[in-house]
Amino acid sequence: MTPKRIFVTGASGCIGHYITEALIKQTNHELFLLVRNPSKIKYDCLARPGITILEGDLRDIDHISNLLKTMDVAILAATAWGGAREVFDVNISKTLRVMNLLDPDVCEQVIYFSTASILDRKNQLLKEAAHLGTDYIRSKYECIRQFSRLPIAKKVTTLFPTLVFGGDERHPYSHLSAGLPDVARWINIIRFFKADGSFHFIHAQDIAKITLYLIAHPPQTQQPRQFVLGGTPITVNQAVEEVCAYFNKKIYFRIPLYPWLADLLIALFRIEMSPWDRFCMRYRHFTYENAVSPASFGMPTYCSSLTDVLKLSGISPHLPTKTIRNSQ
Repeated sequence: MTPKRIFVTGASGCIGHYITEALIKQTNHELFLLVRNPSKIKYDCLARPGITILEGDLRDIDHISNLLKTMDVAILAATAWGGAREVFDVNISKTLRVMNLLDPDVCEQVIYFSTASILDRKNQLLKEAAHLGTDYIRSKYECIRQFSRLPIAKKVTTLFPTLVFGGDERHPYSHLSAGLPDVARWINIIRFFKADGSFHFIHAQDIAKITLYLIAHPPQTQQPRQFVLGGTPITVNQAVEEVCAYFNKKIYFRIPLYPWLADLLIALFRIEMSPWDRFCMRYRHFTYENAVSPASFGMPTYCSSLTDVLKLSGISPHLPTKTIRNSQ
């Protein structure tokens, strides 16, 4: 395969680590990695030639405008989570600026990471995300809405990860994986409740597999350019049962967690909830049509069950568990 020039943002984050490490080890592509803090990088940047670290911030992206015009592929995994001003600037303005700086005659594909949270069960934009969402959710929603105006719009492949797990001594932990020890500590209480809800999840290693596949096989005209990333949906009750089985915790009875009971507990314990949290609690089923995993592209899946998630996260089945620190 002819080496491509690939620009990557968010290369120091959880998903970015897995993707970049795979690109370094499994390809000979020339990589240009934009990172704010190179000290957070855990992969070997000297493992082979053709790896350039660009220390900087998306907010200063015009400083490398000439370089961007030479890129064959752009992987946009960077995101801002907190602080309204930074979130909307990075997740909308500067992300769109990167796409506008790419040369549509040179760049064959932009792989953009969004979030499945902004989609409804038919994979259409969820209107509540625009009105009730957190700053992060609303910024992702608005960014997608502006894609049609871009000169490079027809070459944008959008990935919508569902719940993302991942992280170990060589990779930063995702927000979910960083919270797994808390689940372990609360499982003795959680196991006695049941709730109506369902979701998909995916490991960052599997996201990296799909990303490398798309680089090698960019979607052609008339092929889908939007992919929800996740395995087979699982119900909340199935998830609790699987986690209990992992920790060898028996379930003797289960109390239905009705919406009114949840509201009572929230009021009783004075739990602060945002409008988006309340919407999610009532929406309950975050499932999507035609979610894809590596198996969808004929590849083995690295992590396909919650048992796999717990094992890969280093969570011992014998409580108490070790503490995971979020290194993002």
